[in-house]
Amino acid sequence: MENPFEIIIEKLERIENLLEAINTNDNIIQHAKLQLTIMNVKQVASYLSLSTASIYGYTSSNKIPHPKQGKRVYFNKSAIDEWVFENK
Repeated sequence: MENPFEIIIEKLERIENLLEAINTNDNIIQHAKLQLTIMNVKQVASYLSLSTASIYGYTSSNKIPHPKQGKRVYFNKSAIDEWVFENK
């Protein structure tokens, strides 16, 4: 007959492993969602049916929301959507 404590420990270890796997999958999904919401100048221009020159003009005059990292300009899709609907 097996020790009941060993059975409990085995089940707890399986539960712990499943929870770790779920947490890892959630992190991967969150990262993928974040990747999908970040756009570059070409993507924003295409999304808004504008030229890249227009987008650069909006960024230089701070008319469009954009974080900048070095020389790279990024756009958050949800922030762009809000900006479009605010500036009808």
